[in-house]
Amino acid sequence: MDIILQILSGVFAAGPLLAMLGASLLGVFIGALPGLNPVMAIALLLPLTYSMDPLVALGMVAGIYNGSMYGGAIPAILLRIPGTPAAIATTFDGFPMAERGEAAKALKIACWSSAIGGTASAIALMTLGPLLARGTLYFGPAEYFWIAMFGMASVGVMVGRDALKGLIASVLGLLLGTVGLDQLSGSSRFTFDQPWLLGGLDLIVILVGLYALPPVLQLAEAADLKGLPASALRLARVRLGRAEVLALVPTWIRSSLIGIAVGILPGAGGNIAAFLSYNAAKNRARDPDRFGKGAPEGVAAAECGNNADNAASMIPALTLGIPGNVVAALVLGALLIHGLQPGPQLFHQAPDLVGGFMVQMLITSVLILLVGGAAATRVFAQVQRLPGVMLVPTILVLMAVGVYVINGRVVDLWLMFGAGLAGYLLEKLEVPLAPIVLGMILGPMAEQGVRRALLIGRGDPLHLVSSPLSMIIAAATVGFILWPLLRRLKPTRRSDR
Repeated sequence: MDIILQILSGVFAAGPLLAMLGASLLGVFIGALPGLNPVMAIALLLPLTYSMDPLVALGMVAGIYNGSMYGGAIPAILLRIPGTPAAIATTFDGFPMAERGEAAKALKIACWSSAIGGTASAIALMTLGPLLARGTLYFGPAEYFWIAMFGMASVGVMVGRDALKGLIASVLGLLLGTVGLDQLSGSSRFTFDQPWLLGGLDLIVILVGLYALPPVLQLAEAADLKGLPASALRLARVRLGRAEVLALVPTWIRSSLIGIAVGILPGAGGNIAAFLSYNAAKNRARDPDRFGKGAPEGVAAAECGNNADNAASMIPALTLGIPGNVVAALVLGALLIHGLQPGPQLFHQAPDLVGGFMVQMLITSVLILLVGGAAATRVFAQVQRLPGVMLVPTILVLMAVGVYVINGRVVDLWLMFGAGLAGYLLEKLEVPLAPIVLGMILGPMAEQGVRRALLIGRGDPLHLVSSPLSMIIAAATVGFILWPLLRRLKPTRRSDR
């Protein structure tokens, strides 16, 4: 009871509350601007959180995350341009509703669906997270090694169109994670006699470069100098009737469960949750032909599904140290900034902080109803009038200042721009960036796990699979790696016949 009171008193203090409210507004603004995304915003925010209270910093992350996921529905409905990748499915029925004069109604449904999905996801995090953390207390070095390998394999295979490119990105992340001093022997690796590399590559600097610079370069490449006229963004006030709300309840329940399940699986992401939820709603509908022509259930399913992924993706991140998506990886970075090691021990080392972040994910989900109301949505819709080129210099300055204040080193700026250019080229080659980040985070965990397990087993490799749990996780890891290869072999076998 004491810890609950401590969590609530910390979350409902003035600082965290203002941080959540302001960040939720900022998140909707960012999501409403095509070309910007929550990953870029949180990556820019992280360097500024060094001097903040941890609950204030995490409250801002939660607000931007949940707010931007709803904000992505605004251009998806009004312009048929998804503000975030997870809002692609929202365009299927949201834009047709806008074309027949029901844009305000579609945005209202998106607002309620986002809040409901996010709330359900936060409740799942608050209930399943501590339970899973208790189970992971029985993990040894071998289990941690296989958990890290499973996380990298699953994300590498599931993110992006080409599983091979995803696995290559994971290996690249592993290589970047080896730079610096060996934590067990103390010897330097890949430092090239540069003292600033002894501590390894700064994760936050790499994150800012990989995820903030490529969208800026794409905005500059698009060269949008006009924006939209005000006449295209006029919205009327609308209220959902009781019958309309009751008709959407089954869709909300189904999509929330799908989004939570997808969020727990590392590497899936909100866009997959949205598509699965949309397809489930269409398959269960009495008249599936309405979908794609302006069905309210389509908007509700897509927005509820992608927001139900939000907090659920934090479950493996906080309990195992394996982020469910890129934003979860950034949250791990925020925890590392404040000296906290993600994993099962986190619930014992800082229960007030972990519990507070869970409550903040719940509060910011509910705040969507406040910041995404009719008046607020009309205001945020006006950001479509901003020319995209105007954002480029502003974001570049924020990136440079944020990275420089971390260590006060000019070399970090060059590292950031180098990572950003590499990220831009990799995206052009359709190589996913998430496995690189995951490799940097999980690589040291996997290395320490395998070396400690071999020390305990006196060099016997079979010690890595000496327990039933390690054997199960190892089999799942191998299965994830082999699945794309087996899937490619099936058509070949058929053609041979």
